[in-house]
Amino acid sequence: MALEVSRVDIWAGSVEDQPGGLLEKLTPLAEAGVELQYVMARRASDKPGTGVVFLTPVKGARQIQAAKKAGLHKTKSLFAVRAKGRDKPGLGAQITEALAAKDINLRGLSASVIGRQFVMYLTLDSSADATKAVRALKGMP
Repeated sequence: MALEVSRVDIWAGSVEDQPGGLLEKLTPLAEAGVELQYVMARRASDKPGTGVVFLTPVKGARQIQAAKKAGLHKTKSLFAVRAKGRDKPGLGAQITEALAAKDINLRGLSASVIGRQFVMYLTLDSSADATKAVRALKGMP
C-alpha cells in the first residue's frame, strides 16, 4: 500500500506557560468544529513564561476566524507535509533515506503509530522542498 502524502498548513501561536494556557487556544477551535489531527506544544526556552503551539488542520471561514481570534496564525515560514500509511519496521529510515536522496533537509519531524498505522509530519524550510518531499514520498511502496 502506497503512502498517503499531502501538503498541510501549520497554524501557530504563543501560549502562556501556566495551567490552562493551551486550553485558551484549543477551546475556541473546538467550539468552531475544528477536528485537529496534529497538535504540538512546548515551552519557549528563549521567552520564560511562554510557550508555542503548532497545529493543523484549520479550514473554512468559521474555523479560520476562530483560530485568528485565539491568537493563532497560518505560518509563513513552516512548510509541512503529512505522510500516512501502514507501519512497518524501518519505515522512518526509509522515509528519511528517500528525502536525503533528493537532497531535502528536514527542519523537523514528528511521527506516531497507532495500531498498524503511522502518521508523520515533516517540516521543511521552503515550499520547493515541501513539493520535492511530496514527490519523493509518493513514489514509496
